Amino acid sequence: MARVNENLGIDVQSGSKRTDDAVIEIVSDVVCPWCFIGKRRLENALKLIRRPDAQLRWRAFELNPGLPKDGVERQEYRIRKFGSLAYARQLEAHVGAAGTEQGITFRFDRIERIPNTFDAHRLIWLAGQHGVQDAVVERLFQAYFIEAQDVGKHDVLRRIGAESGLNSASVARLLDSDSGASEVLSEESHARAQGVNGVPTFFMNGVPITSGAHKPEVLASLISTSLQQCSLDGGTCV
Repeated sequence: MARVNENLGIDVQSGSKRTDDAVIEIVSDVVCPWCFIGKRRLENALKLIRRPDAQLRWRAFELNPGLPKDGVERQEYRIRKFGSLAYARQLEAHVGAAGTEQGITFRFDRIERIPNTFDAHRLIWLAGQHGVQDAVVERLFQAYFIEAQDVGKHDVLRRIGAESGLNSASVARLLDSDSGASEVLSEESHARAQGVNGVPTFFMNGVPITSGAHKPEVLASLISTSLQQCSLDGGTCV
């Protein structure tokens, strides 16, 4: 594993300096707790390698694309998926412990429904057009996992958009139309065509680097290694 120099932002084995752009795409779903944890771990990884300039772009993936528009009751769904409520709660305890390490207090006990996240992804797409995508993703995670809000509801999405810096009228127009729908579907299709079948999955400058919410040190090493595979003149990965 490459060793990361925290002070210089270089890999001390190769001595490669930061001379290239870092565009990190994160394929995720807003109801995926590991994606929330992965966001925190990515933020900490970028601090380790001193890359606050990295551009984060969030791409759509629906864990439950066939859900009804108004979602489903969460407890019944998890019993069907995992076989028993006891096992589901055991898994939640594991996720909760990982979240605590990153300063996230999951409130699974308060969440009543699993929402259809397609419109939330359309909101994320709109946010990407206005430079506030990361803020919207953060608020969606907080709203669902900490505040137990139904992020499939339009009133919740309108509020999150406004809180994150989006124009309220633009959000209303989005939600009252099918704007962004084809783009979200295209992102999902592209992710699956590239082999994504679980989230979070991370891409660096268009090249997949890993899947899973790895610890910050691991993500830092993977990102550093990927950056050093990029040519200094053209910025392309080889």
